[in-house]
Amino acid sequence: MSSPLLHRPAAVADESGAVAAHYGEPLPEQRRAAEAAVLVDRSDRDVLVVPGVDRLTWLHSLLSQHLDQLTDGTGTEALVLSPQGHVEHHVVLAELAGTTWGDTEPGRGAELVGWLDRMRFMLRVEPALVTPEWALLSLVGPRGDDVLTAAGLPVPVGPWSVVALDGGGWARRSPAVGDGTAEVVDLLVPRAEIDARAQTLLDAGATLAGVDALAALAVEAHRPRLGTDTDHRTIPNETPWLRTAVHLEKGCYRGQETVARVHNLGRPPRRLVLLHLDGMEEHLPEAGTPLLAGTREVGRVGTVVRHHELGVVGLALVKSSVLERSAAAPVELRVGGSVAVVDPDDLVVTLDDTLVAARERVRAVRSATIGR
Repeated sequence: MSSPLLHRPAAVADESGAVAAHYGEPLPEQRRAAEAAVLVDRSDRDVLVVPGVDRLTWLHSLLSQHLDQLTDGTGTEALVLSPQGHVEHHVVLAELAGTTWGDTEPGRGAELVGWLDRMRFMLRVEPALVTPEWALLSLVGPRGDDVLTAAGLPVPVGPWSVVALDGGGWARRSPAVGDGTAEVVDLLVPRAEIDARAQTLLDAGATLAGVDALAALAVEAHRPRLGTDTDHRTIPNETPWLRTAVHLEKGCYRGQETVARVHNLGRPPRRLVLLHLDGMEEHLPEAGTPLLAGTREVGRVGTVVRHHELGVVGLALVKSSVLERSAAAPVELRVGGSVAVVDPDDLVVTLDDTLVAARERVRAVRSATIGR
């Protein structure tokens, strides 16, 4: 279903035809998102709801995040993993007034709700897909709180806080994007009121920006999208989701064995990194394009964008062995007809997280063995 905001002046639909990719100014929209406050129409995302007294303990047993004590007025993110530990779903949650809400990638909600429904057994939970009734808008930028205040709306204070909106829905503070200064407040609103709710925020000082602006800042912040920056082999350890969507000390859940084993070894098969491309190609590489070192495939490219400051950049899953070699001596990579370079900060992280951590664990095991 297409959004009414696609009828706004200069709107250019994204590939799905559901929301605007931009409103005629792709790069200025990014800059306003990084420096001021923009409203991004994300009504293409699927929305689900889980009421019922057993919902939190039930979700805790199924998902990767610690949820059985999720307090009212808070949110988080979580994963559904396969028995082999591969990421099947990524969902962003909001707990409010006895109900757990979730939003996920467009087109993924029905499959997720269907799986949850099959896992109900005799528990008192009622998972349902409510995308036809509810939609997500996102206020992005360091001045977003000023817009909420001017609009007379409550401001969620602190990481992952959730507050109710008059007339239904909620506002949830999500992790910042870009260089960390572009705050994100997601607003769940009745789908029938998208246009009216958006106009309230625009009258309060926000400007419209398409999903491409948010995508560019998300790439800069290393925030992956399921199915675009991941494939069927992706495990949480290869992505920042290991820190943000996985609780490493909670009890058993599907796929936990893989997560724990790879974490303890300290070396996932691949890592999600930021690539800088030379921009020589007119068309940006599509998600899934192979990343080559010489003639050898060493990874896959995900989201690639034209960033207002960084130029052409993208996220890519790259073999850990290649990153370790690159940290010692540059390895020339190619994607399509472009030369690609891994961001130097990601190579430092690779050295620290992979090599140093693994060596420390080996030393600890040897010390414990010798001391017996």
